[in-house]
Amino acid sequence: MYAIIVGDNEIGYFLCKELLDKGHEVLIIEKNATKCEYLEKELGSVSLCGNGSEVAILTKAGAARADIFIAVTDEDEDNLAACQIAKQKFDVSLIIAKVNNPKNEHIFAKLGIDHTVDVVALVLEHIKMEVSISPLVRLLSLKERGLELVLVKVANPAAIGKSLGELSLPLNSITSLLIRQGQECQVPTPDTVLKLDDQLICLIPNGSKESIQAIFAS
Repeated sequence: MYAIIVGDNEIGYFLCKELLDKGHEVLIIEKNATKCEYLEKELGSVSLCGNGSEVAILTKAGAARADIFIAVTDEDEDNLAACQIAKQKFDVSLIIAKVNNPKNEHIFAKLGIDHTVDVVALVLEHIKMEVSISPLVRLLSLKERGLELVLVKVANPAAIGKSLGELSLPLNSITSLLIRQGQECQVPTPDTVLKLDDQLICLIPNGSKESIQAIFAS
């Protein structure tokens, strides 16, 4: 997989490092020459110094062959411009943008950037879970496909001790990962028996959060 990341902030750096560790080809586009030099020293030839919202730079980066394009700068205007060009000019199939100001999320959607990560909302959702205000966190919205990725904590007595196959999940839901304290993460099967405080990452249809929460957490 070839991934292009626009923005060498903390998110961009660690995302690049993780993808490289998994054996993928990655390029970070960054305006700041000092940051590009640091990347060169730390991770090798993985950076291109320039503006990720310019056609010439994206052409040089090989955006036409990118499998995924991720814009994570601290400026929503830059992320939006870069993603629009990647989508309209280079026809990248999967585009994800970081939204710094929650008020701007609807602008991204209106302009066709459907895969967004609202950092502020994500942090707030995690705070809600940690202080037991809410047992369900939305991780990512895939509006174009009518799906969202959520993390839910198992707290419902009716679900504890039962296998996933015994629970009536919403149609087209996929439980992709089980996180259990003291154990390595695992991909659950229909025979996986749930325990109190298990955490599940689920891909669910939009509008079914309440159903998932009622099954696992109520």
